[in-house]
Amino acid sequence: MKKVKLTLAALTIAAAGLFAFSGMRDGSIKGVVTPVDAATRAWALSVNDTLKATIDKGVFEIPGAKPGTYRVIIEAKPPFKNAAKDGVTVADGQTTDIGEIRLQQ
Repeated sequence: MKKVKLTLAALTIAAAGLFAFSGMRDGSIKGVVTPVDAATRAWALSVNDTLKATIDKGVFEIPGAKPGTYRVIIEAKPPFKNAAKDGVTVADGQTTDIGEIRLQQ
């Protein structure tokens, strides 16, 4: 009987641990770049992750972002200069819209 209770307690703890970690969901980062044809890629950098997405007609969305803080870099086409935005925060399972990023020549 004691062995059954111990086994049941171990299974309960293991199940609780699985549910605790399954709550973390990836989010995404999206935005708009102007001029619309001035950039090729958007990058999201964090302490633990490097993500990228293509920019199509000035619009991008970087999926797979774990909750945390990112630096977003826009890779520009010449004669435009790359741009960066620091402190972009992604919440659990949410899409973070960083708005418009205007590239300079």
